[in-house]
Amino acid sequence: MVNTANPDIVYTKVDEAPELASASLLPILQRFAAAAGVSIGTKDISLAGRILATFPDHLKEDLRVSDDLAELGALVKTAAANVIKLPNISASVPQLVAAIEELQSQGFALPDYHETPSSDAEKEIRARYDTLKGSAVNPVLREGNSDRRAATAVKKFAQANPHRMGDWSADSKTRVASMSGNDFFSNERSATLKEEATAKIVLVTASGETVLKDAVSYPAGTVVDATFMSGSSLGAFLAEEIEKTKAEGVLFSLHLKATMMKVSDPIIFGHAVKAWLAPVFEKFGDRMADLGVNPNQGMGTLLEKVEGDAEIMAAIDAVTAQRPPMYMVNSDKGITNLHVPSDVIIDASMPALIRAGGKGWGPSGEEADTVCVIPDNSYAPIYDEAIAFFKANGKMNPATVGTVQNLGLMAQKAEEYGSHPTTFEIAEAGTVKMVLQDGSVLHETAVEAGDIWRSASTRKAPIEDWVNLAIERQKTTGFRAIFWLDENRAHDAELIAYVKPILEAKGVADKFEIMKPADATRASLETITKGENTIAVSGNVLRDYLTDLFPILELATSAKMLSIVKLMQGGGLFETGAGGSAPKHVQQLEAENHLRWDSLGEFCALGESFKFLAETKNNARAKILGDAVEDATQGILDNGHSPSRKVGEPDNRDSHYWFARYWADALAAQTDDAGLAEEFAPIAAALAENEAKIIAELAAAQGKAADTGGYFHADPAKRDAVMRPSATLNAIIG
Repeated sequence: MVNTANPDIVYTKVDEAPELASASLLPILQRFAAAAGVSIGTKDISLAGRILATFPDHLKEDLRVSDDLAELGALVKTAAANVIKLPNISASVPQLVAAIEELQSQGFALPDYHETPSSDAEKEIRARYDTLKGSAVNPVLREGNSDRRAATAVKKFAQANPHRMGDWSADSKTRVASMSGNDFFSNERSATLKEEATAKIVLVTASGETVLKDAVSYPAGTVVDATFMSGSSLGAFLAEEIEKTKAEGVLFSLHLKATMMKVSDPIIFGHAVKAWLAPVFEKFGDRMADLGVNPNQGMGTLLEKVEGDAEIMAAIDAVTAQRPPMYMVNSDKGITNLHVPSDVIIDASMPALIRAGGKGWGPSGEEADTVCVIPDNSYAPIYDEAIAFFKANGKMNPATVGTVQNLGLMAQKAEEYGSHPTTFEIAEAGTVKMVLQDGSVLHETAVEAGDIWRSASTRKAPIEDWVNLAIERQKTTGFRAIFWLDENRAHDAELIAYVKPILEAKGVADKFEIMKPADATRASLETITKGENTIAVSGNVLRDYLTDLFPILELATSAKMLSIVKLMQGGGLFETGAGGSAPKHVQQLEAENHLRWDSLGEFCALGESFKFLAETKNNARAKILGDAVEDATQGILDNGHSPSRKVGEPDNRDSHYWFARYWADALAAQTDDAGLAEEFAPIAAALAENEAKIIAELAAAQGKAADTGGYFHADPAKRDAVMRPSATLNAIIG
């Protein structure tokens, strides 16, 4: 009997292309799982769902929704958790505002987002909305560390069908530009707390003391960091790089992560917009402020605000003509690198540029060498070293290259990704102090107005769990294993003080190397170029960056990775890959009714989820389902049934038909459970016999505009009509 009240597997409802794909795939998964007595339910962690859950007091009772993210947050702290997590929107301000406006147009009486709140009520509303920005979901759900690697079937396919790599030349002008100092890296201070502590963060100035954060609690053993980026140094660096880029005759680009680093990186992005349009801000700054311009929101919003002012628009055109050409998000539509903070995400944009031979797309629609501006030096060296490696050695061969697996420290809001509540733009020169409950000062930093100050922390239990996971993975694989830690970085030095004693106590110190990120990058590239494999044992941000960088080089995409989060209380969280290209996929669906999203990541996560369920619930049929999922995934790859990029060719919905067919074939053919074979034999036969009819029905849906009833909050009936256009397939699946 299937339990629908407390499902065995929770499948997350998210946003954009992954959510559209779910409308097609989830009915298949639920039908097949039911045969093993396994229920698959859903929890809504989409941006729209989170907005609605945050404002029940503004909604009519029949429009209120449950706080599914909070419920999942409680679930992942239990051994019963078995969650398949699809990529969700980590919202920038423009995305948040657009989602609010869409929901308001659908009849939800949500309050407006106030960019500059003037009353206590508006400040309270703004504070509630701000909890939804950036990485609001992952820190809640990631109660474990990350084990991410290429699935065996995916890696074999990539080697047998190598993707195209751009050619590198030794004289390429592409380079990484970072600050020479006064950034987060150079200013970092770190300490490990011997006892449980509470810290108050204050700004002491000539005019008095301001409490930035009243109380932050840390358990014993927590590594606590404090650092800042100088606003004036950042501005000078950006201005200099714009001029250097122009002199070099290449594209200018900025690479940040304004989605995950939702406080600091939009501010840095705003500095870049101001640097690019410096003469305009100098002359018209006050007028632009009166028009509601906030450079942190990007050039796109800025241009909308000032488009009615001919004098400002003329000044912008004049400055743009004097600037170097810019890296483009969409050259056909004139969308630049500086248009929207969330459009260029470093962990997706930098690997794509490296894979393309160091080329970015310019305003003319042509590829060109590019200056990649990554202001902070904490992680910029990995891209700098990768570019130097390919300049010296030429492009990689995906047919022969090995693989880089990753074990990432991310549990319990580890490192910078948990710093949002303790990141501040300094309003007045002074000293920021972290004062412990006994009055002692943990960290003390002199700052200037406009500096970006932040504190991050990493707890003892996740660190120890991370090291032990690395030991297990290295023992299982025998691969070269490297901790990506820089003893000259304050935070990393504190982690090394944890890592070395554990390795020594377990007698495995000789199995691991500890290298700073630049050296680890080169060592990993050298290793996999020889066809060998390595394990990157890294912190949270590097986990995020590396599990795009190496998969994009090895597989052409990071969306097909096997991503397992071993929850610290014994449950399992199975992630399905990256969603950075999801907006473009939705745009194509809306225009042409073609969805090129590849659900391979979902297939990989599903197989692992079933196997985990088999172990934890002693469900032999779940194990058979999981094994059959792997057969189906291999069938998709071997027979070329992944989605095509072009309208009129097979898309995501076609791949789901083939997945169901291969899955049914495998279940009908297996001999471990006669009952399952008997149940799926007629389904397999029906899917095969009706192949031509189903494919024709799916093909007939393409080539015209598709209406799902909303971008952020689709109408379920309209969405399902778009995503399940084959009546024949629907009848077989049910």
